[in-house]
Amino acid sequence: MKALLVLACVVLAALATPTKPSLRQAKVVRVVPQTLDQLHHLHQLLLQGRYDFWQEPRALDTPVDIMTTIRDLPELASSLKSHGLKATVMIQDVGRLIDQQAAERLQRDSRAMDWTDYHDYDTINAWMAQLASDHPDLCTLEEVGKSYEGRAMKLLTLGKGGADKPGIFIDGGIHAREWISPATVTYMVNELVTNSNTYDDLLSNVNFYVMPSINPDGYSYTFTDDRMWRKTRSHTDSPFGCKGADPNRNWDFHWNEIGASSNPCSETYAGSGPFSEVEMRVVRDEIIRLGSKIKVYLTFHSYSQLWMYPWGYTSALPDDWKDLDNLAQDAVSALTAVHGTQYEIGSSTNTIYAAAGGSDDWAKGVGGVKYAYTVELRDQGYYGFLLPPSKIIPSGEETFEALKVVANFVKNTYSK
Repeated sequence: MKALLVLACVVLAALATPTKPSLRQAKVVRVVPQTLDQLHHLHQLLLQGRYDFWQEPRALDTPVDIMTTIRDLPELASSLKSHGLKATVMIQDVGRLIDQQAAERLQRDSRAMDWTDYHDYDTINAWMAQLASDHPDLCTLEEVGKSYEGRAMKLLTLGKGGADKPGIFIDGGIHAREWISPATVTYMVNELVTNSNTYDDLLSNVNFYVMPSINPDGYSYTFTDDRMWRKTRSHTDSPFGCKGADPNRNWDFHWNEIGASSNPCSETYAGSGPFSEVEMRVVRDEIIRLGSKIKVYLTFHSYSQLWMYPWGYTSALPDDWKDLDNLAQDAVSALTAVHGTQYEIGSSTNTIYAAAGGSDDWAKGVGGVKYAYTVELRDQGYYGFLLPPSKIIPSGEETFEALKVVANFVKNTYSK
């Protein structure tokens, strides 16, 4: 009897735990809606939550990228075909590409921080601690909170002009699988620190507040369990055992109004309430603590090559949108001049899609940061979230030129 009870418990536990679908032979397909009916159909597929939309439907004549397992491919193909949507395969075998990149990473065995490879959360934190130790006149590192699973969340401050200088708040990795984001953010930090003499004027007049990975549990999970994980790792009330919320739908500004889901199993689950995710509360509290010192908020994502400003919850523009657009245009011009990479500029809703509860909207609408931007880094879908490590340095080089434009603007406009 006892053995039967144990067996029953094991079976129930297995049923309650969502199984991760195999990504072997999973594909990323691209469709381009030409009619409103096609666009509506793609929105309905998105809401079903069955497929992983790497690029969500946003407008006519704009690519939509969908990852599907080999098991679900026939049904997706039939659904698309029934609405006249022609699919092009962007990635032939997602699982194979993930395995190939993982094998290459093991072969390199790159444990020290560099930008020829992607690094896990512990390596990034250890590197920031070393920066603070080696450059105490320039860098300070403080623990500002802990993640849901207890990982230390740290804020790195760069600057030598004093705490009263105007600042730029930079974060990355809000979506766990977007590895190019923490890599690009840390590349730019490294450039500022290792070439501090070159950038002495900037560092004497502008403070940089940096958190390279603000979803540490999700980011760590992508290294150990599921490379395609997007959300946080918090417990939910899902009867299916689905975990986590979309941290970029969790901010308390027009929360869950549009472009988000109340289904805990959805990739865009907004959470049980505004700021239900402790990691986002930690970042929020730092922005509030720094207050009017922050003149620019930059949050780095991937992919699509977009430089966006609020609003994300409505197609209406902020009253000062021209100011935001002008600075974005200057930054992107500097970025494009490096490798010729093209970026689209505009408000979030009008550039991609409406999605309420985002960090940039909150930073501007509640946090009082005039210049708030979401930057979607490389590429435009050839690799998507699986951008090879060979692209880290080019991404860092061009994005750093944009950051310099923003920093010089802050120095010239706000520094005393």
